[in-house]
Amino acid sequence: MRSHSDIAGTGGPRPPAVGRLLQHPDVVVLIARHGRAATTAAVKTAVEEVRAGMSASGEGRALAQRVAQLLDGSPRQLRRVINGTGVVIHTNLGRAPLASRAAARAADLAAGYSNLELDLRTGRRGDRHSLLADILRRMVGVEAAMVVNNGAAAVLLGLTALCRGREVLVSRGEAIEIGGGFRIPDILRLSGAKLVEVGTTNRTRVSDYERACTPRTAAFLRVHQSNFRMTGFTERPRLPDLAAAAHRSGLHLLEDVGSGLLPPAPAGAAHEVRLGRSWAEGADLIFCSGDKLLGASQAGLVLGRAELVERLHRHPLARALRPDKLQLAALEETLRCIEEPGGLERIPVWAMLRADARWLRRRSERWAERLRRVGVPAEVTSTEGAAGGGTTPGDPLPSYGIHIPCPRPGMVRRRLLAAETAVLCLERPGGIVIDARCVLPGEDGSLLAALAAVLGPAK
Repeated sequence: MRSHSDIAGTGGPRPPAVGRLLQHPDVVVLIARHGRAATTAAVKTAVEEVRAGMSASGEGRALAQRVAQLLDGSPRQLRRVINGTGVVIHTNLGRAPLASRAAARAADLAAGYSNLELDLRTGRRGDRHSLLADILRRMVGVEAAMVVNNGAAAVLLGLTALCRGREVLVSRGEAIEIGGGFRIPDILRLSGAKLVEVGTTNRTRVSDYERACTPRTAAFLRVHQSNFRMTGFTERPRLPDLAAAAHRSGLHLLEDVGSGLLPPAPAGAAHEVRLGRSWAEGADLIFCSGDKLLGASQAGLVLGRAELVERLHRHPLARALRPDKLQLAALEETLRCIEEPGGLERIPVWAMLRADARWLRRRSERWAERLRRVGVPAEVTSTEGAAGGGTTPGDPLPSYGIHIPCPRPGMVRRRLLAAETAVLCLERPGGIVIDARCVLPGEDGSLLAALAAVLGPAK
């Protein structure tokens, strides 16, 4: 019988079977350290390397050493990235970075047990959807509130619980795709409600809604045009007028406001809808995200009339869409920051949106000077960022950053993403640009080290 170290007929070493290698004493130690699933995947990779002739030895101990290398050297799939794009709420980068207080609060609760579904007053089962109801009611002024796991989930739950099997009237100019394939018509179909488009793409009046009402109509749905803007020959009903028309017909007015603006709008968000204003002007239910202009964790907020929120609360779908303790902890701490005097500056999204252009220029000058010292020809340049996250399209954020000339910016961009500290830059003809606005405090050293490693003179 040939041993596992015998040379196979193809000329390469024959490795042991995966199952047998998993029983090797050295691999058993790795299973205890890294887990069976990760170790099994590394074993399969090591075995394939031997079969492909990429490894000289198929002996068990040598393979175990290779498995250890694969496990110890494998990067985490979810990694920190430095945002050099100038887009503050960057969906590809996880949207809003958390305030340090919110992150610490989430970490503290994650490390132990919590009263996620325990009523501390009675000792009986509690309800996670309502944990933040009091603070949200106070801050927005609504009758009731609940939290689900994201903004799309809030819209889906509202339509399913209130409109399933009935018609929902939507302006043709608001039957839109918001991003990531999130289309209002698709959400309506999934909820079991029937979409009825009213008006035209560019002009919709209250009378269009009124003429489209039938005994099967359940609600008017108003959708904030968050990631595009129509200008010119356009018309859209005022929210109070639309609310009055819905209520005259005994219908609900539901509004998806998207970004969840609570305080006064910062630069780059002038066209966003404040939550309190929607409620004051007659919306019955308001839906928004938690990780956009709120600057908190991923979450979906449902705000409005107590009777309607309770119907959503009781619906079976609410269980499938519930938030976890980390989302709720970060959201609560962020809301507390917003309430406190001067607390907005502790929230990274708001600090970045309010960043002074002169400070951004000085920061860019320091970067350029330090990079030139190590042979990287960086120069300060003016840039334009954006609020991002589907908010206020067409409202640029004037900013500053650095431009580094290079012949192949696409290749440099890929190398920066693959660096030990990943950096997302902007590609420009003849070079790359790093916008200073969204590079967080404390990231300057890591950014400059990554740029020097990728773009500095070869040693």
